[in-house]
Amino acid sequence: MDVLLKIGIVLVVGLIGGKVARIFKLPNVSGYLVAGLFLGPSFFKYISAADTDSLAVISEVALAIIAFSIGSEFILKDMVKLGKSIVIITLAEVVGAIGVVFALMYFVFGQPFAFSIVIASMSAATAPAATLMVIRQYRACGPVTRTILPVVALDDVLGIMAFGIAMSLARLSVGGSESTLLQMLTQPLVEIVGSLGLGVVLGFLLAFVAKKAGDRDELQGVSLAAIAVATGLSNVLGLSPLLTNIVMGTVLVNVMRHSSRVFSSINDFASPVYILFFTLAGASLDLGILMSVGVMGIGYIIARAAGKMLGAYVGARQVGAEETVRRYLGLGLLPQGGISIGLSVLVRQLLPQYAVAITTIIMFSVLVYEVSGPIFAKIAISKAGEIGGMDADYESLQVSAEELTV
Repeated sequence: MDVLLKIGIVLVVGLIGGKVARIFKLPNVSGYLVAGLFLGPSFFKYISAADTDSLAVISEVALAIIAFSIGSEFILKDMVKLGKSIVIITLAEVVGAIGVVFALMYFVFGQPFAFSIVIASMSAATAPAATLMVIRQYRACGPVTRTILPVVALDDVLGIMAFGIAMSLARLSVGGSESTLLQMLTQPLVEIVGSLGLGVVLGFLLAFVAKKAGDRDELQGVSLAAIAVATGLSNVLGLSPLLTNIVMGTVLVNVMRHSSRVFSSINDFASPVYILFFTLAGASLDLGILMSVGVMGIGYIIARAAGKMLGAYVGARQVGAEETVRRYLGLGLLPQGGISIGLSVLVRQLLPQYAVAITTIIMFSVLVYEVSGPIFAKIAISKAGEIGGMDADYESLQVSAEELTV
């Protein structure tokens, strides 16, 4: 079937799923994912694995745009106030997830050390896409919202580092490593430092070029080109496209005076890409794996959620965060997706003896968390009283402006 026709049908089905989700007062993202599920191997088999691979560029573009948008949340003057708190909270929730999952696998299920440490490290990363979309849909703003996005961005960095260290320890424990421990530990560090450096350089270049842009259309073209270059160069150099785009957005928001013009021009383009991304993500999920994961897969899901929520609570309490942040932040950190799937590919290459079991559990986890994660994110911002917070902030600014003119 023609690729454009297939894309058009996926987009229509995704839009219908979003409308149905709103009827049931669920986030649009959940509707896109469930609609996509019906297109995939579990039901109508309209989208095959080959289709998913051929349309992978859509997912890559969507993740890059999402990462770039997350960078806009790292405003330096705000991060100076929150920086230490964000690091502590993120460390706590990452350690919490890894610790609880490792303890379950190693001590309760009696799995080998290599298996336990690798799958535990893969529990750290959070998928930022679903959470960001929920925040935007409900125009949420407040302490929880302002904390979630930088924590999600940082926990992906820490998750990549944790996976690199875990894989090194695992391969040493099974005698499958020809490299030294130092060499294996430095590989993820090189990837992170390289991504940071590339993001900084491209961020300054984008800020310079964007200032010269004549109109909104030109600005949008320049911005999309920068995101494409950042993603492409990262892939060529073996770096992290997600981290590179986050850093590029961070640099832009801090060095360009009217950077909001750039981010809003990207948002105008991004909506249909997001719908395609989440619908295709749903289509890639297979309910058949439910039959093969058993108790261990269910245990992994519960342990990861418990670890993240406990870690986030302990970290937020340690830094004296507001009560709403302590109670509800963890609910917004549950989605799991692209990064974990990408790491499972590395497991197949580097630790093949455990690849089938780990990949099956991770895919089951992604299935559960991608559908339920947006719902938990909505619950978090709703319980925290932050739905519509952007509109409230705008109204308060208008009132302040009127008072000044009186």
